Amino acid sequence: MTQTEEKLEAQDTPQVPIDKIVSLCKRRGFVYPNSEIYGGVAGFYDFGPLGVELRNNIRRYWWWSMVQLHDNVVGIEGATITHPRVWEASGHVENFTDTLVDCKKCKRRFRVDHLPAENLASNSCPVCGGELTEPRKFNLLMETYLGVVEGDKMKTYLRGEACQNIYLDYDNVLKSSRMQIPFGICQIGKAYRNEVTPGNFLFRQREFEQWDLQFFVHPSEMDKWFDYWKEYRFNWYKGIVNHKDRLRFHEHGKDELAHYAKKAFDIEYQTILGWQEWEGIHWRQDWDLTRHSEYSGQDLAYTDPNTKERYVPWIVETSGGVDRTFLFLLLDAYEEETDPKGDTRVVLHLHPWLAPVKCAVFPLQKNKEELVNKSKEIHRMLQRYMVCQYDDVANIGRRYRRQDEIGTPYCVTIDFQTLDDQTVTVRNRDTMEQVRVPISELTMYLLERITWK
Repeated sequence: MTQTEEKLEAQDTPQVPIDKIVSLCKRRGFVYPNSEIYGGVAGFYDFGPLGVELRNNIRRYWWWSMVQLHDNVVGIEGATITHPRVWEASGHVENFTDTLVDCKKCKRRFRVDHLPAENLASNSCPVCGGELTEPRKFNLLMETYLGVVEGDKMKTYLRGEACQNIYLDYDNVLKSSRMQIPFGICQIGKAYRNEVTPGNFLFRQREFEQWDLQFFVHPSEMDKWFDYWKEYRFNWYKGIVNHKDRLRFHEHGKDELAHYAKKAFDIEYQTILGWQEWEGIHWRQDWDLTRHSEYSGQDLAYTDPNTKERYVPWIVETSGGVDRTFLFLLLDAYEEETDPKGDTRVVLHLHPWLAPVKCAVFPLQKNKEELVNKSKEIHRMLQRYMVCQYDDVANIGRRYRRQDEIGTPYCVTIDFQTLDDQTVTVRNRDTMEQVRVPISELTMYLLERITWK
């Protein structure tokens, strides 16, 4: 029995192998390997037509729930290159490192913290058994250079995490938006890490996208707001997954806590790889603003307009990954269903709010001009309000299967009854039930089922 099969057998519910998701993503246009025609670049991926739609929906839903629904949260979008001193103040230049060893025989490279205990003890390669080199420190920041004259260029870095822009813009946001503490700043943006061992598809990349909330509070209210955001974010994830039993909190032990943190929790999701971090909720105290005040020379303290008390705010952080969310949602939604005849359909049970295509419109027969014309008319009507596909290729069963595989929640079929009474058949992806809906009510019928609530 393979390790994968052992993990599957140990789960209460079947887990989806990563390679099935990789295959689906390429076959249906969700994700492609970057620079594939040149052999690819490890840790970089491009998002195809369906992948872009799904990612955009994930981003929009996060922004809607984090910014739009909170009067005391605003958003920014920061540059991916900042002044190099930013990364000295943040501690990344000094501490953002992995410890590596190389195999002298097969030349493979390993992170020390990923090596099995027996290989650490014997100083042997887990692949070929060869001798390992002495451990070396490796900084994960990606270097770049600004300037046009060789020798005069300034070394800086692509940002290793997106949250630093929020600290840099905190004072500007505070003044320009007339916010008062407690308040938060959100951002969705790219980050870059020179990962030594990128892998498991989108789980560990060198270029990825993060979402962050940094919530600024009075120290005396830190516990209250930490608990609020911890529960809010957990419930947010519960609302978009099918397998809620695969979510849990992991509290960081003393040996896991960052130097600035009093406590931290990870929201984890159970995959075939085990329990994996999805998002972190961190108690950052005043470390970040104090460090940036020290390194920049700018006073980032806050004066309460009512009490006149002056203090450096403490920070509750919630930080997760857009790409990791993309991957976990596909793992959560993927299912292979077998009917009594032995036929199998692949279906993505994505939440209708997030599905890349909301509905598909089919003429029952493509060789009947009146059905085709009516179908295209309905398609044009719907695509003003939602992402909608028109499909008349192959028989109706195959068209349903294609839409099931990409997660389309509703399919609309135009048949001969449509021409008589102006109703259409609407098929539900999950139940496969079909109902007749008047064309005049179709747009609202679908919008009520695919709109965020």
